[in-house]
Amino acid sequence: MIGLYRPGDSPLHRLGAGVKLVALVALGAGVLWLRTPAHVGIALALVSALYLLAGFGPREWWAQVRAVWVVLVLVGLANWWLGGPERALVVPGQLLVLILAAALVTLTTRTTALIDAVVAAIGPLRRVGIDPERVGLTLALGIRSVPVVVSLAGEVREAQRARGLGTSARAFAVPLVLRSLHHADHLGEALAARGLDD
Repeated sequence: MIGLYRPGDSPLHRLGAGVKLVALVALGAGVLWLRTPAHVGIALALVSALYLLAGFGPREWWAQVRAVWVVLVLVGLANWWLGGPERALVVPGQLLVLILAAALVTLTTRTTALIDAVVAAIGPLRRVGIDPERVGLTLALGIRSVPVVVSLAGEVREAQRARGLGTSARAFAVPLVLRSLHHADHLGEALAARGLDD
């Protein structure tokens, strides 16, 4: 869900990144009060309405659900076994509300704006020795690394198929780890060359 920003001029696009992050944190705490399937249904309806307000149709909404539906089903089955059918609907529903809301924030907010908001929020921690700019750089590098690792995984998978190794987990994991470490080494060298190695 990182880097999903879609340009637009909706009220949600114009809303400040800091406000959206605070609202997301509040939702993360508030989702614990969704204790019945009806509560979850209302929350999902509200989040879905926000997707429409932002100018996104059912296709964008479904793209977020499709990415995690297997996990939600597994969580639902586990909760059915542990707590019954109502819990099997509530817990995955809570997760889905959070996932859709977090995706909506990334869809309507540039990554740079999110990082700037985090840096501004932790600015007061400079007094206790925390460098907000360094935290922002770390976040930016982490976010940038996700598509890089995904791309490396695709390259490794293609090479694995070309060699006829099928679905061998070892033939996939070892080259992926080695390539990821190689990328991290190059990144570390680049940071050190710019005096950011301490």
